[in-house]
Amino acid sequence: MRTFLHTADGVSIDSVYDPGTVVNDASAPPARDLVFVVAHGFTGDVDRPHVRRVAAALARHGAVVTFSFRGHGASGGRSTVGDREVLDLDAAVGWARGFGHAHVATVGFSMGGSVVLRHAALRRGVDAVVSVSSPARWYYRGTAPMRRLHWLVTRPEGRLVGRYGLRTRIHHRDWDPVPLSPTEAVPRIAPAPLLIVHGDQDGYFPLDHPRMLASAAGDTAELWLEHGMGHAEHAAPDDLLARIGDWAAFRAG
Repeated sequence: MRTFLHTADGVSIDSVYDPGTVVNDASAPPARDLVFVVAHGFTGDVDRPHVRRVAAALARHGAVVTFSFRGHGASGGRSTVGDREVLDLDAAVGWARGFGHAHVATVGFSMGGSVVLRHAALRRGVDAVVSVSSPARWYYRGTAPMRRLHWLVTRPEGRLVGRYGLRTRIHHRDWDPVPLSPTEAVPRIAPAPLLIVHGDQDGYFPLDHPRMLASAAGDTAELWLEHGMGHAEHAAPDDLLARIGDWAAFRAG
């Protein structure tokens, strides 16, 4: 099922619901009880192959809602690179609950990973949170990919590349105020269980980012450092997605 949702600030969000393909056994919670809401990374959208692959993997564990953040794909508005995207995720979570699922797990990648953390801290009401390849702090420029991303976001010529080359429309205004950082958000997520996943070959954010998040979250969070994994959806192997699905299915109930 596909529709356009409307956020609290009036942006239309292209969204897809998949009822899932899981076959339950006695050791697993009923599929109808769990829905995953997937928050993609920057420059992704609901139709990108890597987003569809994530959705297909999680659909073996429950229903799945995918959507395009503002400024991405067919959604309206312009990207604020993780700030007002919390409203997009909140609209998708509300839609997911409308299908009658008792439990909602949010799963975010990179920019989406920071959004699921902030959403769980600010809006609350989700039953499990999985953040993959998220930054721990804003304005990080310590790697070449992040320096290129800052050029894309902050320079007029970069935003043109984003619009016409990457199908991503980026807002020209700076954050004002600066949103709550992921590290500031994670202590507020409890009692919802939190899983932080990061590759040890991530070219965007080195391992001090997930370790900082896990330290700030305390005992309520699990940290998986994945050997040989790079950054976000493109780098997440099928077996990792299966483990994330298993983790959420048992923690969200």
